[in-house]
Amino acid sequence: MKFRSGIVLIALLFSACWAFAQNEVDFQPKALKKTLQKSGIETLSGVQEMKITPQACNEINGKYFRITENNENAYRYIYIGRVNSCRAGGCSVTNALPPTLDSEYFDYYILFDEHKTVQAVKVYNYQATHGYEITAKGWLKQFIGFNGSDSLKVDKNIDAISGATISVYAITADVENKTALLKKLQL
Repeated sequence: MKFRSGIVLIALLFSACWAFAQNEVDFQPKALKKTLQKSGIETLSGVQEMKITPQACNEINGKYFRITENNENAYRYIYIGRVNSCRAGGCSVTNALPPTLDSEYFDYYILFDEHKTVQAVKVYNYQATHGYEITAKGWLKQFIGFNGSDSLKVDKNIDAISGATISVYAITADVENKTALLKKLQL
């Protein structure tokens, strides 16, 4: 009996450690690799992480990369990051998004061209319980062409999604913020 309970305890500890390890952002997602390969970038050797000074950003939950290799779609920059959103019923959409462990999240990437204009957005790891509709390619196409000259407003130039309000506002604000930050960087 003690042997069985010991095995169960070890299994629980192993699964807890595995779940905890999943909290890190995957900065080489398969979805990104496939997108880059379709554009003619076979390996990630032509993709280099950009070092961002602390003055340029306050706690971004992601990384910027520069693509040095020529490719069919003229991608030049990538942002890969995580968006924390509220648990359903856990906070108001108008409040600041919580960076706490109590929040749900999703990981996504943005591909930019040499003018720092959005060329593609893809959500590749959705860990929230509601709002999965924002992962649809058709809905994400709304961000293509965004260059930061205007603002992104839900119900104005970004479609709202019933049942995904928190996720819609979260990704819209993050795309706008990360595009603005990339524009400010001296490259």
